[in-house]
Amino acid sequence: MDILKISHISKSFGINKVIDDMSFSVPKHSIFGFIGNNGAGKTTTMKMILGLLKADKGEIFVNEEKVTFGQNCTNQYIGYLPDVPQFYEFLTPMEYLRLCGEIAGMEKGEIRKKSEQLLELTGLENANKRICGFSRGMKQRLGVAQALLHSPKLLICDEPTSALDPVGRKEILDILLSVKEHTTVIFSTHILSDVERICDRAALLRKGRIDTIGTLEDIRRMRGGDNIEIEFCRAGDAQMFAACYKDVMLAGETKIILEGKSESEMIEVMGRLYEKHLPICRLERLESTLEDLFLEESE
Repeated sequence: MDILKISHISKSFGINKVIDDMSFSVPKHSIFGFIGNNGAGKTTTMKMILGLLKADKGEIFVNEEKVTFGQNCTNQYIGYLPDVPQFYEFLTPMEYLRLCGEIAGMEKGEIRKKSEQLLELTGLENANKRICGFSRGMKQRLGVAQALLHSPKLLICDEPTSALDPVGRKEILDILLSVKEHTTVIFSTHILSDVERICDRAALLRKGRIDTIGTLEDIRRMRGGDNIEIEFCRAGDAQMFAACYKDVMLAGETKIILEGKSESEMIEVMGRLYEKHLPICRLERLESTLEDLFLEESE
């Protein structure tokens, strides 16, 4: 069952069409990566999901209920982390979560219990100082805790790791991965390695349209094959073998890279090496990455 379904939505600002007939869905209990360059329309899409922007046409459903601009009925199912979360910085994390719980109409006992659980989950259980003294990474983790406070069915994160150092990025990604059993996660990013690390599915947004969508394995397969790197024992063997192929790159005196080879073609390469009795030091299949696809489609 899909927790989010977007059907043929479009959005323009003046003459600038930001979203152009976009459709996709997100299954429950999955982590969905929404990929695109800055300005591709990721944040605009998320604001329409939240009912903060009105789509020019099309429909959006959250938990099988239609999203209506200006109303927040479907937001009871959603937790939201903006790219730069804002806080009342004179509060401590527990005080802030208590305030958020009261605004959401939660009972005091539930607020206390959930706040303690989430501060432990985000590694902030011992952070009793005021939020104004927090690092950017600590604020992002507190933002995740706040977004999860009311146990949402869908957690939306808008570029949650873009301004963090490697340690901070890992902390946020680990948290998102840990909540997958209880909520569906959709996060936008232009950091492709983050998507490859934790996502089940992803969509590549380009110029307001979904360019590519599917599981990560499906997306890699769309590239048509992987590269094969061969390291020869002798430089002359590398040059001779490279002459047998068109799609080949020399990577130094003893290494060559054969581009876009399928599994069956890889077997053919190995057979040709055997036939020519060419000794090699190493043969490695270089799996294509999201970055490969992203850069190829951008050319």
